[in-house]
Amino acid sequence: MTQVTKSTMIGELLKIDENIAPILLNIGMHCLGCPSSQMETIEEAAMVHGIEPDALVDEINAFLAKDLA
Repeated sequence: MTQVTKSTMIGELLKIDENIAPILLNIGMHCLGCPSSQMETIEEAAMVHGIEPDALVDEINAFLAKDLA
């Protein structure tokens, strides 16, 4: 099973499963196509958008466990 960490880059995350985009859009990350957002880590993106990084990682990993199963 694929799992991500707080240090996973957003660009890498979207390559793992592009269906993660709605999770990121729901936290206000509307610039997913922006080159600078592709080089942000999950932790950096979460902090910029006022989200607890560990909670976001947990949500993404739960999604991946279901989506890639």
